[in-house]
Amino acid sequence: MPTRRRLLAWGAAAAAAGPGLAACGETAGAARMTRASRRRPGQRAHLVMWTWVPLRKAVALWNRKHPDIQVTVQMVPANTSGGYQKMHSAVQAGNPPDLAQIEYWALPEFMLSGALTDISAYGADTLKDRYVDWQWQQGVFAGATYAMPQASGPMGFFYRKDLYEKWDVEVPRTWDEFRAAARKIKKRSGGSYISAFPPANAQWFSSFPWQAGARWIRTEGDTWIVDLTGEESRRVADFWNALLRDGLVLPTQDSQSAFFKALQTGRLASWPGAQWQDALIRGNAPGTTGRWRVTELPQWERGAHASSNWGGSATAIMQGTRYPREALEFAHWLNSAPESIDLLVAAGYGWPAAKLELAGSALGRPDPFFGGQRYNDVFQRSDRHVDTSWRFSPTTTQSYARIQDNFGRVLAGHGGLRDALRDAERSFVDDLRAKGLKARAAS
Repeated sequence: MPTRRRLLAWGAAAAAAGPGLAACGETAGAARMTRASRRRPGQRAHLVMWTWVPLRKAVALWNRKHPDIQVTVQMVPANTSGGYQKMHSAVQAGNPPDLAQIEYWALPEFMLSGALTDISAYGADTLKDRYVDWQWQQGVFAGATYAMPQASGPMGFFYRKDLYEKWDVEVPRTWDEFRAAARKIKKRSGGSYISAFPPANAQWFSSFPWQAGARWIRTEGDTWIVDLTGEESRRVADFWNALLRDGLVLPTQDSQSAFFKALQTGRLASWPGAQWQDALIRGNAPGTTGRWRVTELPQWERGAHASSNWGGSATAIMQGTRYPREALEFAHWLNSAPESIDLLVAAGYGWPAAKLELAGSALGRPDPFFGGQRYNDVFQRSDRHVDTSWRFSPTTTQSYARIQDNFGRVLAGHGGLRDALRDAERSFVDDLRAKGLKARAAS
């Protein structure tokens, strides 16, 4: 069994072959290790899954079809709102759930604490070809698989077709056109904006340096390299900083009541966001049915099709489960069975990790809310153009929080976004070193 010291030393080197850290599933930090229990003939396996995603209908279908493996869904607070801390505490206390919803960016953190089960030992790798490769790789560390991919969030551009036509504004195909459209909307609308800028959402912001070709995290040997101030990131920071300075975007937090009200009333005419936000827009701006359309993100280079990702989750089998094989069987069905995917799509869970024919799924249908557009064709193309070399560190939670704190100060009038990223880069390095990892800034 590798020690925690060896786990930390392996971390950066493993990131070169896959995201995050290397580790054996039987590692220090868990109060109870995974052990497969033998079931007597006719004995049921009872599994518990913690999630904040509306999976109940899919799980109910599983339970009807699989009376010998019953799954209970327990809702927990979303991610950093308390869900992840609850998961870590449960693993340490020796009473973990069998499965848990964990976002891709948080998987390295859970690997570092020894909270995940090596499911390669139970046959997970034989299922790899059923999934989109880059999503599968999010759960692979040092050649072993620790989580089943569920969904991602390829980026696109949601816009109000009626408002763009009313104000005679061209839908932007480049970021330069986005800035020009922002000026026209401000001038012609009498109080609307092209987009919001949410200061407390580093993941949303990071999707733009990602699209531009930045690499916030990489490795050299056993050292983590942090680069929040490279040319691509500076370009993005300066772009949004100018929009804020000129009052061309609305500084408000996304996914809150003021944001949804702005979508409903037309104060926000568009939004560069992830595929899974279709359900949020539909559910919180019902009076805008038929008025929305989707196109790809504006590009830095005309004619390009670069994209990125915001969000995405895996179904992880937690360290300490007594039914790893059964948990894997359920996790695979949940994330790949067509009947399950259709139920998850209806619940707005995101872009599937499983390979599928779009035309034969619920995602491929024309949608009245989007004016009859087969809008997921846009996100399918976006998913194909996501730069899959982007990586996450085992300190993403606290490091991204530092970016958000710095952005908050910018909106309060202290410095610019480029300064905020420079200060966050130093903190990012400190966070990694505090975990016992070698780290330095790129410059």
